[in-house]
Formats: sequence, C-alpha cells, structure tokens
Amino acid sequence: MNPARTLIVDLPGPDLTPEQGRFLAQHSFGGVCLFARNITTPERTARLVTDIRSALGHDALVATDQEGGAVLRRLDVPHPPTPQALGRLGDAEAAREAGRVAARGLIELGINWNYAPSLDVNVDPLNPVIGERSFGANPRVVADLGVAWAQGSEEMGVLSAVKHFPGHGDTRTDSHLALPVVDKSRAELEAVEWLPFRAAVRANLGSIMTAHILYPQIDAEHPATLSPALLHDLLRREWGYGGVIVTDAMDMRAVADRYPDGHGAPLALGAGADAVLVCGHGGLDIHVRHLEAVQRAVQAGELSAARVVEAVGRLEQAARRFPGRPRAYPAAQQQTDDAWATGIAQRSLHSLGHLPRLDSQETVVLIAHRQPGLGGPYGDSLGGEELAHALRPAFPKLRLALHDGQDLSVVTALLSECPDAAILLATTERWEVGEAVQQLARNLSGRRVVHLALWNPDVAVELDLPALITDGFRPAQLRALVSRLTE
Repeated sequence: MNPARTLIVDLPGPDLTPEQGRFLAQHSFGGVCLFARNITTPERTARLVTDIRSALGHDALVATDQEGGAVLRRLDVPHPPTPQALGRLGDAEAAREAGRVAARGLIELGINWNYAPSLDVNVDPLNPVIGERSFGANPRVVADLGVAWAQGSEEMGVLSAVKHFPGHGDTRTDSHLALPVVDKSRAELEAVEWLPFRAAVRANLGSIMTAHILYPQIDAEHPATLSPALLHDLLRREWGYGGVIVTDAMDMRAVADRYPDGHGAPLALGAGADAVLVCGHGGLDIHVRHLEAVQRAVQAGELSAARVVEAVGRLEQAARRFPGRPRAYPAAQQQTDDAWATGIAQRSLHSLGHLPRLDSQETVVLIAHRQPGLGGPYGDSLGGEELAHALRPAFPKLRLALHDGQDLSVVTALLSECPDAAILLATTERWEVGEAVQQLARNLSGRRVVHLALWNPDVAVELDLPALITDGFRPAQLRALVSRLTE
C-alpha cells in the first residue's frame, strides 16, 4: 500500500533531469500531468513520457488538458474544435470525432489521460473560467455531445476525465483564485448541472474530475472535491459510479487557501477521490508535502488504508485499460483531421447584422488587442500581430492598430489617417473588452466596419456592430474567417 500512488504530480520542464527521475523513482507516484511548459517537439515530449514511466516503474497515467479551443497543451497537431462550436452545431458525431482528434495527438506521444471534456452547463455567460469550454447552456445538449466526445477519446486509447463535477457553469468566481459558491437546491442541480454527469456515469466513462466549489445546500462545509456527501454518497453510492475520481489541481486557491501544505489531499481521498492532482509549477517540495499529509492521515487513522488500496486499485485498472502505448499519427491522417477541423469552423462560423463587402485591394484597418491577458487554465491568447499575419494574404494593404484595452490613441490616429478605410475591429479578450473599446465601437457606428468576435460571442451583441463570430481563435477558425471575409 503506497499512498504516493494516489498523487498525480507535475514537472518543471520539457525534460526529466536525473534529479527529477530519482525523485519520481523514490516515491513512485501514480502519474504525471503535463502542461504547455513540458510539451515541445514530438520526439522530445515522447522521450519525456517514456522517461517518466521508466522512473515511476509501473504503468503510470500521463495526463494533460487537450480540450480544444483556448485550452490546448499540444499545438503542433490538428486542434479539436471548441466545445462551444460543437454545441452550436448540435452534432453528436462531430463531437465524437473531436474527441478522436484530440486523442490522436496525445496517444502518439504516449499520453493516456486527457482532462477533458467539460460537462459544465454554461448557465452564466459571465462565468470567468468556462465559456467556450462548454457545449452550451442546454444540459441535454451538453450531455449528448460531452459523452460522445469522451467516448471518441476513449476509442482512441486515451482515458477521458469529464469535468468539473458537480458543475462549474453557474459561477462568477474562478476557482483558481477563490472559492465559488453555488447555492442551489438538489432539485435545481438535478435539472441542470447534474444531468450531463449522470449521463457520463450511465455511459461508464473512465474518470470524472471534481470542482473546487461549495454547494451549501448539499454540503455546507466542504467544497465538492473534499465532500463525502457529493463524492461518496452521491456519485459512488447513489449513482453507482465505478470509475476513477480525480481532483482538480490542489494548488488552486479555492482549496489551497483553506487547506494549505497538502492538508486537502487526505480529505479528498477520504471523501471518495482516487487521484489527487498536485501542481507545484516548477517546485517538487509541494508533492512531498501532500504525500506526507496523506501518510500522516493514514498513520493517525483519519484515512483508512483500505480507502487508499481501493483508490490505487482503480488507478491501476484504468492504466491497464488505457496502457499508453504510443500510436503513430500519420501525416495523411493529420491532413484529414486538419481539413475536418476547418470544415467544422466553417459550419459554425456565423454572422450578426448586415456585413459590408470588403475589397481585397482596399485599405483595411485592423484594430486588435496587442496581447490579451491569461488566467485560469488558459495557456495562450491571440495577439494582434498574429491575427494581422493571418489576414494580410487576403488584405495586402492591411494597416494594424494595436491597443492595450485602455489606451486607444494609436487607434484614433490611424483611423484619422485612413478616413475611408474599411475597419475590422477584433475582440480577442477573454471576457470584458473594457469601456474604451465599447466607446470605440459606438464611435464607429456609420463606418464600414466588421466586428471579428474571436473569443466571447456575447461581446458581438454588446458592441452592436455587424459581426462575424468564430467560436475560437485557432488556425482553423482563422482560415474560416478569411474565407468568409473574401467571399
């Protein structure tokens, strides 16, 4: 009985150093979660995965977040579409294929656990952490598409982890920063948030990830990750779920601020979780502190050895079912998947209002944020220079006006210099575009302008300009956008 096998840890870089290898071998953790900092060239990352498994000495689970849209860790393979785009289409087979596409890019490297897809119902459009990660606001659509996506992943040999149980869609607090509270009755949760997760249990999906959210009408004391009422009583006993329960990252402040130095780990295991995700963002000490907290709890009789054995057994069963043997991802299949993703982007692209026609030989002013900020799980964003690079082949006389969301003096100057130019106003901000951009949109009324809503579709309504809504900013969405602008 090795309590370390219940911990999924992270690493600081793209290679496993001898010191880190000895650290993993010493403790024999259950697995490793890879982030963008770990994933480089295919050859280098495949070697990292091999080295991790060699060091751990058992069939370890190697995980990452390859959801599609804004949450991607591997960027050099075809990207699955945003769940939001798939939800707009309402096509379960397309969702299943998206799961396959995501999995093909992971299993090629030996990564056998994907913390995806999100089954959160996007009840609140101002939710700061879900957005385009959700299949939509209709719980039945989320259930149908989310389960299909997960099944597509598992068909390809990558264990899915539907998240964030029991639902993160009706919050305005990011659990990376603070503890959200969803004060809903059981009946309300059954009708919306829980419906997709019940479907996941019926489909026998391989794993479920918990949310660091307090549901006071179900458990007034513990966030879901640490709640026996939600994990053991509801998910295990009442719903009969037999797969792996994994926590969201325990360094997130919703848990870490209240249960520092790993004290949340034994509580999560005691509540019914099998795997505790521990992220140190470069440091290894945090993993030791979590392990020591679990060991102390076992020694003190606060966490039973039988519970640890049960958790390790579930992880071993998952590793046997999804052994992580690398599968080739041939160039021809990648081309097929790229073309498919572009087709989804074209199908989901839609407009709002009457779009003016643009001439490819005219002067076009592109207004864009220099580089929108990140937060929560997001690893990158679309900067103005990158967007201009995608548009210039179609509009060789493109002029670029960059701003920081507040100071629009460069924008004002270029608009004065080009009074007859067509205007492309891009919004790539995660949520609020800010008062300065809102005022700019009001000032542009009457000019030939197209709003490129490249991230949050609700901004298209807010700015009240003719708009193209892409449901994402990845290459497939940019290709679809250029094609539509030059029709």
